[in-house]
Order: sequence, then C-alpha cells, then structure tokens
Amino acid sequence: MCREVFKKFKACINLRAVNKYRKDYDAVNIIYKSLQTDREKADISGIIRELHAVVDDAIGTRTGTSDGSGNLYDISRIDFDRLRKEFERSPSQHTTVQNLREAIDIKLQRLLAQNPLRSDFQHHYEQIVADYNREKDRVTIEKTFEALLKLVQNLTEEETRAIREGLDEETLAIFDILKKPDLTAADIQRIKKVAVDLLHTLKEEKLRIDHWRDKESTRDTVFLGIKNFLYDDKTGLPESYTEEDVFLKTTEVFQHVYRVYPTIPSPFYSAVSVN
Repeated sequence: MCREVFKKFKACINLRAVNKYRKDYDAVNIIYKSLQTDREKADISGIIRELHAVVDDAIGTRTGTSDGSGNLYDISRIDFDRLRKEFERSPSQHTTVQNLREAIDIKLQRLLAQNPLRSDFQHHYEQIVADYNREKDRVTIEKTFEALLKLVQNLTEEETRAIREGLDEETLAIFDILKKPDLTAADIQRIKKVAVDLLHTLKEEKLRIDHWRDKESTRDTVFLGIKNFLYDDKTGLPESYTEEDVFLKTTEVFQHVYRVYPTIPSPFYSAVSVN
C-alpha cells in the first residue's frame, strides 16, 4: 500500500495540487521504513549481526559500506568458488545466508537509488527471500545461498554495464529511461547522445537553481526544458518516437531528475565516488 502511494505521488509530481499531500507522503514514508525494519527483524532470528569466519574470509573490506556492526564489506570482491566450499562445511549456514542477504541489500538499494529501472533485481531478490522465509530446512537454505550468489554476480555485472555502454552511471539512468523496445542500432546510438547532452544541459543550467524543486515555476522550467530538448529535431529523440512517446519520456525523465538532483552534484551519485 505504501508503494502504491509512492507511485501515485511521483506520477503527479509536476502538478501543483500534489504539494498539499507532501506531509502525508512523508508520513507514509516513515511508516514504510519502520515496516521494513520490522520485517528484517522478523526474518533474522535474534538479529545476528556478526559475520562468521566463512564470510570474513570470503568478503573483502572497503570504506563507506557498513553492515551496521562496524564491519565493512564489498560483495563484488567475493570469491564465489571459495565461498561455496566454505558454506558446504559451515555449521551455521542459516547465519551465513542472512549476512549475505544484508550485504546484497546494501548494494541493491544503492543501485536502485541510482537507477529506478533496476527494479527487476529488487523483485527477484524479494522472491528469493519470500521462498526462503516459507521454509528454512537445509535444502531451502542451500538453494537460497546459491540463488543469492547468482544474484550477486548479476548485480556486479549490472554495476559495470555503464562502462560497456560507454556511459557513466548518471547518463546510463537517463539512457535506460529514454529507451523503448525494438530500436535500431542507429537509434540506440542517437539515444545515448541525447542522454549525455540532455543531462549536461540540465546540470549546467536549470538544475543549478537553488532549491529548484520547491517552486512550481522552477519545476515547470525544468520540465519544459526536458520536453523541448527531446522534441527538438537536432537534439531530441529519433523519428521512431511518437509525440506520445516523447511526452511519456519527458515525464519519466523529470520524475527521475526531481528525485536524484536536489542539488548539483547529486548526492545519489557523488557517494559512489567516495566509496
């Protein structure tokens, strides 16, 4: 129910009337986070936070990502073969699965914050957890562990997709939003250029206005700037995009920009460089 509120609020973010519901939205968000915390406590028997030697040996350390106990982990450095072998011998497999879940959750939340179109990973993760919570016998624990390891590998591949596309994380998010099915190779290259140029234009001009999200006039300026850029024959989307496509993409890009660029540079992306 909370997620439905969030989706509807974001869909109306460029409408003036939605502002009177902002306090209600914030209240629902607080409730949602509390529910998430309660769910995690229910799943983790006794809130076991200390990683056992099997995980300590398999997961490297890095600055900036904590599991809440003072230990820092980077799951992209997992030695998967070694971890599988250690897991087979581990007397505390349930605890190992829980700790791996916590490490995945940290990475997944960061990836989703940067690019909302990665929600398929979230749905897959939630399904793994739901299957695990239904029955925690030895076979289920081992199957969950394998599923989580595969998810880690997929997340690590997703982290490097921007490089493979010749983009950075910020422009990759815009590129993903602008894409649609059945594009030609030429269209894809055009959209990559549109993503790069549009984001550069916004960051150099309209998004540098202090507190631009707080006023309807500045929000409208950003929205119209995106729409005009995407409609323009020289700078905009390929001819295969209809007027309806362009308006839809304008709205989706605006919603993304509104969320991740309260300031320049964006706090959602600048944190990555620190880590």
